[in-house]
Amino acid sequence: MSESIKPWETPEESIAALLEQWTSLNQELHVLFERRAQKEAKPVMEKGINLFIEFLHWSNERPVEATTKIDFAGLKTKPVNIGERLNFIIARPTLFQSYMQLAELFIEQEKGFKKALAIKKLKK
Repeated sequence: MSESIKPWETPEESIAALLEQWTSLNQELHVLFERRAQKEAKPVMEKGINLFIEFLHWSNERPVEATTKIDFAGLKTKPVNIGERLNFIIARPTLFQSYMQLAELFIEQEKGFKKALAIKKLKK
């Protein structure tokens, strides 16, 4: 029996692929919100939200758990006010403000991840 892939154990590789997916979704969302196609944007936003939740966990070297509750306090690398911001986005995925907030969360999490990675390499 082969061992399954655990992307949170190799975040450098898995996150690069995840961020490529986000770049594609981000471009699609930009066009949809520019056209004010909120109904069409909703499933794409939901994909983006799920991708961010994966990113948040994997960049903290944790698997994504099948639960609706995220332990934000237990995460070292995370954007400021992540709970409130993510809850806003989840509750209102069709708003342009939610899209902008999601895009900003990706930027902040990527910066935090890269910083944590650099510190980890310095400690080796």
